[in-house]
Parts: sequence; C-alpha cells; structure tokens
Amino acid sequence: MPNRLVQLIDRLKTEGSQSLNFFRSLPTATWQQQIYDTGPEWDVREILCHFVSAESSLVELFKRIVATGEGVAEDFDIDRWNNSRVSKMKAMSPDELIRQFEVTRANTIAWVGTLEEPDLDKVGRHPFLGMVELEQMLKLLYRHNMLHQRDVQKVMKTRLPIPPGD
Repeated sequence: MPNRLVQLIDRLKTEGSQSLNFFRSLPTATWQQQIYDTGPEWDVREILCHFVSAESSLVELFKRIVATGEGVAEDFDIDRWNNSRVSKMKAMSPDELIRQFEVTRANTIAWVGTLEEPDLDKVGRHPFLGMVELEQMLKLLYRHNMLHQRDVQKVMKTRLPIPPGD
C-alpha cells in the first residue's frame, strides 16, 4: 500500500483510539456538560453524536467524490445538516455512541484501505473546506475530532462553555 494511504490509516487508527479512550474515561456527570455558548450549544454527548454522524455522512460523500468527482452543492448548509443529524441520535446513550463511533471509524479505515494512491488527489466540494483533494478531507476527519475534544477538555477544567469567538 502506498505511503500516503498507510499514513492516513495509521492516523485514523491512532486518533480513533485516542477519541474512544477519551470518551470512555469520562465520568457520567460530564456527558450533560454544555460545551458551546453559541451555535448548537452541544453537550458532551452531542459532540460524540456529531463525531458519529459527521464521519458516516462524510465517508458517503468521499465515496461519491471518488466515483463521480461530485461533492456537496455550493449552497449546502453544514450547520443545519449537523444539527439535524445530531438531533436524530438524541435517544442514544453514551455507551451506544461510543460503540457506534468505534464501528464508524473501523468502517472508515476499511474503506480507506480500498483506495488507490491517485484517489487521494481527486477533488470535490467538502461542506467545510470547499474544493479540495480527498486526502485533505480524510485528514480533517481526525483533526476535526481533536479540536472538539480539546474544547471538551477545556470546559471540563473551567466548567464554563466555550464563549463566542473562542
């Protein structure tokens, strides 16, 4: 397997394991802690819902980009999409969400393992990044989670939601 694919798979595995360990280690009371002061005002449980829904949706988009070069429409509303998907998971417990994230990440890694090196250079419209190569989209999968986890850790220390613009 080409080097770029190996590196992506390794990072997806490593960061996925770190995310799983992080969420598994959280005390029960933490799951209802509000993380953001503006926007969706998600709590910790909803952040994990977001991880699951975003990754599963994005991998479907990535498959379409590889097959057809099509991405999302220019006017795609990422905030509305995220809020809709997260709200559909409101009945899931933290344990169910952890298991779902584990399965979702394993499926992502398996799919990336089917790619060929030239696939990483295919371009499509990502809902946040705009027109970029698939490789950049795949890197954002784990970087995105790292940013949200950092926010959760910050709120756990301060007990205050992340203020606007932070």
